[in-house]
Amino acid sequence: MLKEELTNHIKMIAERKASEYHLYHNNIELIYQRNKRRVRNPTRKEIIVPDYWKVDKKHNPFYVLKHLNQISNSIFNKLVDGTYEPFEPHLKYIQKKNSTKTRPIQIFQIPDEAVSNYFYNRLLGKNKHRFSSFSYAYRNDRNVHYAIQDIAIDIKTSPRMFVAEFDFRDFFGSIQHEYLFKQFDENGFLISEFERSIIKSFLKHFPKGIPQGTSLSLFLANMVCWKLDKQLEKEGLRFARYADDTIIWSEEYSKICKAFEIIQGFSRETGVEINLHKSDGISLLSKEGMPSEFSSYKTSIDFLGYSLSGDNVSIKNASVNKIKREISYILYRNLIQPLRGTKLQSVTIPNNNMDTDFVTAIMQIRRYLYGNLSEHMLKSYLNGSYKRLNFKGIMSFYPLIDDIDQMKYLDRWLISTILNALKKRNRLLIRHGHNCSNQFPFNLTHKDILERCKQMRIHGKKGLIEIPSFLRIFRAIQKQVIIKGIEKTMHPKSNEYDYE
Repeated sequence: MLKEELTNHIKMIAERKASEYHLYHNNIELIYQRNKRRVRNPTRKEIIVPDYWKVDKKHNPFYVLKHLNQISNSIFNKLVDGTYEPFEPHLKYIQKKNSTKTRPIQIFQIPDEAVSNYFYNRLLGKNKHRFSSFSYAYRNDRNVHYAIQDIAIDIKTSPRMFVAEFDFRDFFGSIQHEYLFKQFDENGFLISEFERSIIKSFLKHFPKGIPQGTSLSLFLANMVCWKLDKQLEKEGLRFARYADDTIIWSEEYSKICKAFEIIQGFSRETGVEINLHKSDGISLLSKEGMPSEFSSYKTSIDFLGYSLSGDNVSIKNASVNKIKREISYILYRNLIQPLRGTKLQSVTIPNNNMDTDFVTAIMQIRRYLYGNLSEHMLKSYLNGSYKRLNFKGIMSFYPLIDDIDQMKYLDRWLISTILNALKKRNRLLIRHGHNCSNQFPFNLTHKDILERCKQMRIHGKKGLIEIPSFLRIFRAIQKQVIIKGIEKTMHPKSNEYDYE
């Protein structure tokens, strides 16, 4: 049984990594072919092989799949006779957001990653009932959106409350092993001697902390926080913890002060430092305009990509800006960049009310927002003709938003941004001697852009360049959440998405 499950885990991880590499390779080819159509001498296509594939062949998913049975037999025999130890992971540094600093990621060989994944599932399966219901990360019975829903409901039902927001510095890398090992026996976790030896073997290369980049560490991270969660619960505090991001709230100021004492105690015990620069500490959360005895207060809080207030669940500003940048880049890449040179090379000049690059840009924006859904599919779902859709665009990472005004604002922003890009494109075309001002899409205005793009026929079909709508995809997602629930609506990779 162990051998078969181990083989399946190795195969699953290797196939996933191989698929990711194929997607990367195909994307590079698509970019190269697009550039060939636009410029005379495009940059040569360069396929980058991960540097750690050269360190050991067992990082290479294609090698692992080719020698699957041999590798699986070797790992199984070492586990059985007690000699298994993972190889030292490859250390890779990833730049932190909005910073010149980096954070380390440990990349284990695929067979070792499979062992880690197997024991993670095994330990979680028999211990998840021990974890707090307010701990939402790294579990198969909780997810990021459950945390948002729980916080939002409490905020909306309380006109004012006190909120404590804390973040830990280098949480994974700072945990003291002595504290971690004590948790094996103190809090009712079911961990066999065999499993303890495997855990310790994965920590062998680290004097302190647990490695980021392996499944087993996800279980250990929640186990380390068990005592913290339990203390907060005993004090009657409501909280949501997603990995090391923690938000705590209460209507009583004395209780929220107690939360700070608990966090400080946890920091001392585990060796994990509170990140004072990223922690807002204690704040009063109140509706806009409500009288307050405090000179300063918050009307909303940000958590995991969302902004939560007494009125709405919205996409937080930083995430909105991220979405805007992506859409702006799509427009720039298709409409502006090909015309910026002194000479036009392999550029299709718009004519007869047809601009193929504009068509491409609109379809790419739709794919970014909707995934693989068309306007027809979305409208058919909203009017009841379709019973269910699979949402995979960027908006499916935010299934719990209810801020209609924000969606209307984003629709207005999208129209203005498209029109501004078309004006810039027209000016560049004129500079190159091609005046397209009087033809579609350069003669579009704020008043007629929606209807004309909707009615425009491309290859005999209407709707292909209908302007995508944040409000429309929002309403479709909202409908499916009510009918099917959060898990069957959200993007399948919601728990892997970088909401920060």
